[in-house]
Amino acid sequence: MKSKLKGVLILIVVVVILSTAAVGGAVADRVLNIKVFDAIITRINPLKTSINSGTTKVVYEESIVVDVAKKVSPSVVTVSVQTPQRRVLQFNPFGGGFSQSIQGGKPQDIGTGFIVASDGLIVTNKHVVSDTTATYQVITSNEKTYDVINIARDPSNDIAVLKIDASSLQPVEMGDSSNLEVGQFVVAIGTALGEFRNTVTQGVVSGLGRGITAGDQYQGYVEQLDNVIQTDAAINPGNSGGPLLNSSGQVIGINVAVASGAQNVGFAIPINIVKDALAQYNQNGAFIGKAYLGVEYQMVSKQAAVLNDVPEGAYVVNVVSGSPAADSGLKVDDIITKMDGKALNANTTLADVIKTKKPGDEVSLEVYRDGNTMTVRATLGSSES
Repeated sequence: MKSKLKGVLILIVVVVILSTAAVGGAVADRVLNIKVFDAIITRINPLKTSINSGTTKVVYEESIVVDVAKKVSPSVVTVSVQTPQRRVLQFNPFGGGFSQSIQGGKPQDIGTGFIVASDGLIVTNKHVVSDTTATYQVITSNEKTYDVINIARDPSNDIAVLKIDASSLQPVEMGDSSNLEVGQFVVAIGTALGEFRNTVTQGVVSGLGRGITAGDQYQGYVEQLDNVIQTDAAINPGNSGGPLLNSSGQVIGINVAVASGAQNVGFAIPINIVKDALAQYNQNGAFIGKAYLGVEYQMVSKQAAVLNDVPEGAYVVNVVSGSPAADSGLKVDDIITKMDGKALNANTTLADVIKTKKPGDEVSLEVYRDGNTMTVRATLGSSES
């Protein structure tokens, strides 16, 4: 009887190994999860078998998620907000007239963050801490509460850095988001729905290089985010600011948004963008805004240019008072045809060129005005956070 059982166990192990070889490197992140094998394999102690003098460890999806959660959960925090208490007058359209209610005054879990330095530096989304009149706290996985003593908001991305007075914290390990592949296994950790702290979900990278409009236009927060990661790992309100992790427990993204009216369509900012923002913060103690010229414009298409006997370019419809554009002498009805020698057209807009610049850069603008072409210079400013 013992010899028969031994034969069965060896056969099963060989089948698992052969299956792994057949699918190749894809199982490094998402390993075979066959229920009939799990019950028998988990009785083998240890989970190793010797093949041709080499050692193969039998690993499966469940153990990866458990290992990642154990490794990273101590570095994930909940972000709590406390707004000033105020009385709000509300009208009841079904009768009863007006009524008063008191809002604010009590801490409320609203988002997630993760520790990036042992001395109390935490990364989250900018929209999680967007209320400049509120005070914020972070709660660690062991239920310790810290007041946020400083917030730096990145105006270029939906990223914020929080500082708390703490030491000996466990920071995350940051990965590399430049070599991600669609189908790669991922784990998300966060305070789901602003209620369930350290919720762990799993999925795959569903898409790369996505462009989304995040926020709620009715609440006044809308931001265009480019080159984000799409994932089917469950991300809910409250997960914002939490880490998206690879199978090694490295952060490869910061969860930022979920598609409304859809299931399993979430998005994360690539960690390399976060690393660049942190480098800027560590160097300057703050974030530098986007380069800013200060004009509202419409692109003149090639067809419109021919019909109106004007050049292609950015037609200025408004110049912001006190802006670099105003200081340079730009006027409404000007057409900016080039910036630093780059022709502006349907394929290369003014915003495309400004995006490559930094605040403080001096630029040369070729401008068409009243049938004449001139060159003006402007020193780009910095957008506000």
